[in-house]
Amino acid sequence: MTGVPQQAGPCVVVAGGGTAGHIEPALALADAVMRLRPDARVVALGTERGLESRLVPARGYPLELIPPVPMPRKPTPDLLKLPLRVRGAVKHTREVLERVRADVVVGFGGYVALPAYLAARGRVPIVVHEANAKAGLANKVGAKFAARVAAAVPDSGLTDAEIIGIPLRYSITSLKRAELRQQARAHFGLHPTAPTLLVFGGSQGARSINNAVSGAASAFAQAGIGVLHAHGPKNTVAVQSVPGAPPYVPVPYLDRMDLAYAAADAVLCRSGAMTVAEVSAVGLPAVFVPLPIGNGEQSLNAGPVVAAGGGLLVPDEQLTPEWITANVVPLVADRNRLAAMTTATLSTGHREADEVLARIVLEVIEK
Repeated sequence: MTGVPQQAGPCVVVAGGGTAGHIEPALALADAVMRLRPDARVVALGTERGLESRLVPARGYPLELIPPVPMPRKPTPDLLKLPLRVRGAVKHTREVLERVRADVVVGFGGYVALPAYLAARGRVPIVVHEANAKAGLANKVGAKFAARVAAAVPDSGLTDAEIIGIPLRYSITSLKRAELRQQARAHFGLHPTAPTLLVFGGSQGARSINNAVSGAASAFAQAGIGVLHAHGPKNTVAVQSVPGAPPYVPVPYLDRMDLAYAAADAVLCRSGAMTVAEVSAVGLPAVFVPLPIGNGEQSLNAGPVVAAGGGLLVPDEQLTPEWITANVVPLVADRNRLAAMTTATLSTGHREADEVLARIVLEVIEK
């Protein structure tokens, strides 16, 4: 992207690259800003290696590439080895902010956010959003000189953060599952009325989830339960069909998460911050299987939904076909229990976080 933009509206620069958990909230905010201020401009910062190189242009927003700055998960001596890379990335990012005439920088954490915060400091107002239950290092740095700080949940580690939830795609927050159910079931080739479990383990799938759920396929069939299982593009799931039973439908990837949510009565999934937020917003009872790495963030993300009665949590190492047969199969078959869990899950959701954050951003610009 080159040249000086000619539009008269405010310019919002979003910094959330690398993973979908950083990119999707940034794009949801971008969409909300454009709904509230159609004259605005939104520019995304990213790197060549991140998912943003595909996701951002697909949503119609310009992407400015900056050098990546890998961030350690905690303050460590490794951080001291990065000054030259940080300095170069900050210089490049500052040039971008000047060229696009940025009015505000909104960061969502990760290795794109840190150069953005440092480049904007003292020059362009900063808004920070933290999606996870534990704030990462980049957002801890950015929050020290941000005009406003927002977080998905309390006690993230960011002082004076406004608790707003996670900005989600409008197609998710406006989803009417009951109205779309027939269309969604037909889209995936699922049984039109049978209880149905949605299974996914992130964009790349999860081998432990794949093995455990597919290993319980016969139990689902005997209970009259259908399964929509996104196993990841690099994985395969082989399940023998049972005559007369609802289909077990394996797919590599779910391009239409709105239809997947509408087709399902319950979900078994990881508990990344974005996943928990989407599941809560649409009211799906959930069985969360936290990713067994990191600092326990995924267990913390699922905590409010589980505490409210809207979900179960099982450690990855305990997820077996036998556990699923004993716990998940009877859950999905119990419509009364699912209805109660739906009500509990919805009570923890934030359907308007995208517009709440957009209003915060626009208020910062107007000051």
